[in-house]
Amino acid sequence: MGHGVPELVLELNGQTWALDPSRSYTLGRDPQGDLVLEDARVSWRHATVRWGGHGWIIEDHGSTNGTFVQGQRIGQTEIGPGSAVHLGNATDGPRLNFSGAPGAPAADLYNAHTAMATPVQQHGQQPPQQYQQPGQPSGGQGWPGQQYQQPQQQGWQQPQQQAYVPQQAQAAQPPAGGAAGAPPVYGDRSPTSFHQMAVGRVMRIGRALDNELVVSDLQVSRHHAEFRATAGGFEIVDLGSHNGTYVNGQPVRQQIIGPNDIVGVGHSTFRLVGDRLEEFVDTGDVSFSARHLTVTVDGGKQILKDVSFGVPEKSLIAVIGPSGSGKSTLLKALTGYRPANQGDVLYDNRNLYKQFAELRQRIGLVPQDDILHKELTVRKALRYAAKLRFPGDTAASEREARIDEVLRELKLDIHKDKKVTALSGGQRKRVSVALELLTKPSLIFLDEPTSGLDPGMDRDVMQLLRGLADDGRTVLVVTHSVAELALCDKLLVMAPGGSVAYFGPPEEALNFFGYETWADVFSAFENYRDYDWSGRWKGSQHYQMYAADIDAVAPQSVHVQPQMVRPSVPQSWGSQLWTLMRRYSSVIASDRGFLALMLLLPAVLGGVSALIPSDFGLGAPSKGHFNQDAGTIMLILAVGMCFSGAANSVRELIKERVIYERERAVGLSRSAYLMSKVIVLSFITVVQGVLTCAIGFSVRKLPDEGLILKSLPAVELCLVIIGLGFTCMMIGLVISSLVKTAEKTMPLLVMFAIVQVVFTGILFKLYDAPGVEQVGWLMPARWAIAGAGTTLDLSHIMAPMDKSDPKNLDPLWEHSAATWGLDMIALLAIGIACGFAVIRLLRRHEPEVMRK
Repeated sequence: MGHGVPELVLELNGQTWALDPSRSYTLGRDPQGDLVLEDARVSWRHATVRWGGHGWIIEDHGSTNGTFVQGQRIGQTEIGPGSAVHLGNATDGPRLNFSGAPGAPAADLYNAHTAMATPVQQHGQQPPQQYQQPGQPSGGQGWPGQQYQQPQQQGWQQPQQQAYVPQQAQAAQPPAGGAAGAPPVYGDRSPTSFHQMAVGRVMRIGRALDNELVVSDLQVSRHHAEFRATAGGFEIVDLGSHNGTYVNGQPVRQQIIGPNDIVGVGHSTFRLVGDRLEEFVDTGDVSFSARHLTVTVDGGKQILKDVSFGVPEKSLIAVIGPSGSGKSTLLKALTGYRPANQGDVLYDNRNLYKQFAELRQRIGLVPQDDILHKELTVRKALRYAAKLRFPGDTAASEREARIDEVLRELKLDIHKDKKVTALSGGQRKRVSVALELLTKPSLIFLDEPTSGLDPGMDRDVMQLLRGLADDGRTVLVVTHSVAELALCDKLLVMAPGGSVAYFGPPEEALNFFGYETWADVFSAFENYRDYDWSGRWKGSQHYQMYAADIDAVAPQSVHVQPQMVRPSVPQSWGSQLWTLMRRYSSVIASDRGFLALMLLLPAVLGGVSALIPSDFGLGAPSKGHFNQDAGTIMLILAVGMCFSGAANSVRELIKERVIYERERAVGLSRSAYLMSKVIVLSFITVVQGVLTCAIGFSVRKLPDEGLILKSLPAVELCLVIIGLGFTCMMIGLVISSLVKTAEKTMPLLVMFAIVQVVFTGILFKLYDAPGVEQVGWLMPARWAIAGAGTTLDLSHIMAPMDKSDPKNLDPLWEHSAATWGLDMIALLAIGIACGFAVIRLLRRHEPEVMRK
């Protein structure tokens, strides 16, 4: 193909698409197709339009109701400007009109696409005939590898058309159909469609069929935004969308746009060219590159050094390297979780750090730990994830359809009603991938997806990733496994210290290092840690073939700090809260052992207190007798409630940390997440408090009346116990947000309970003890015992703490309603303060580019 390729424009329902001869276009009801037709007469994958070498062709894929040209049903036929095709019915089925296109000649567009897709020929590079072994390392150290062998001939074939496009080539000319000087959008690709914008026209975008531009993208709201053409210029107005409208990566409500602005709506990007609005749909044809990434930690130590590479479109890339080579740091830098101190990450020539608010919607991340609740069934886990990630106006039927589609794609439909815990390791990883695929990301990162899997499951997971790439996504996987590297298109090898030792085809990597196995390569990394592996790489012809173009771009002298952005929220705060509460309740309800333990613990503690045969009344003070048992009973109840409340929550945040980090990156509200925990755990704590008090108080006589609830002293005491449980539950959340592993929670829980015993004020005198009294103010048990002490009048029932002056009583135990109110306010204030502390601590577990 060359100068004779005629450009063809397809028109359907008032929309137009400029067809690119280098690709084919699928038509049907499949939401993943190129042209989606919502008509029952059209099959799921009805037909394809493509360039056939000598002319444009439309081919029917065995559709149920057929494809018709001039009233005749066809299987395959040539089409051109002036052709009309009906789908599903020869007379009134959806009509496709084909015409020639105004603008740049089609041959020029195609030639630009072809030239820019073959960087090897463009730069005049030839397959290497001979490799010169690099010089000896400094200090007389010998060369760590074996004799380098010339690459196999098949390893040096010309890159395919989907190969990475060098940045210099992209910058050399404006994108197809675009104006000179406009920022590159989707490289050199032609727009998916274009729309004329005459003055006075208003074009509304959304999923609903009454929009002028209907977008079949669940990331887009039903009525998302409007383009308005006025005498003063073109304007974009957000219509209160859930996922936001973006101009140059920044969320906007209303803004005038110019020819250099890029407007983002879901997976679609728009740009003005004259009076024409061009649309580019992100279908996976995106480039991704890292340029001179350097990460420096405290003390000036570099743990990632000048890493540059370009990722081909729709490919599978593996990142391997020994421990300490910076693989995890690189993954965090590439995803924005921990931006590099220097360098840039470009998603289709757009800076990820500066436009993270928009681009994060198009990137999927599967951490090493599963990002789902294992207690739920597969379908239920995906259902809650879809509810949180899709816009609030998405119908349940739309979410279910997308879930079914992903389950079929990953062959999980036969496991959809199984609990995640019942799945094998490879199947659980598939569910984690399925969760990310719900929003149709174009780029997917995976961190050690095969960790802990046997060789068979390792192969299954890598074949799954190969299939994801073949289906139109770019997949980058960090892995320790080297058994299935042949499935990858490119391999990035990291050397100790965080530098690149190799980037290129995996079949040439061992030959490059001069070893027969990867075990030998990794041993060389360990034995020759001071060797300049990066220098050897940059001096090789492999580097000239696969990385010189992207690495030639100079890094920024001063790295611009990424703009801190508030993530858009797909669901309203209340909707997120309700969904999170339902999910958390489902997780707890599915764990019957945990439920039984939560009810058994307060029952046992209440029963232990009931073993003390004493009432809360006064003994015989005239004979010097006091009721010390009253204080002991309250001590047991209070400490038991401290332990119960903290035990409920002390593991809840740490066990969901990976889930929270990922969901926060895609729009989860931090406060809604915490409030869902607080509400559900508070309900459990109330039940436990009532159960404890019912058992502990039922066997003994209480005071005749209370201070606040005159006729209900038992309820007044129970409120104190419940308040103590709530505050200790909040302290448990603080502990859970501080620790790095779940194993550290139990020792801290025991220590917390013991400290509360000491500071109850029952065992020794706390008031008028400088230092000790002030520390006691921070202890919830101190205020809870004081609250109960006011109701029970423990100052007079128990023997005085100050034997030298029996009238010197604890002021916090004064038998008055005001003192009871003060004790309760102080107790609850500690709990509320802990809530604000948790909010702050949760910030540490979200992408750094999002932190305020």
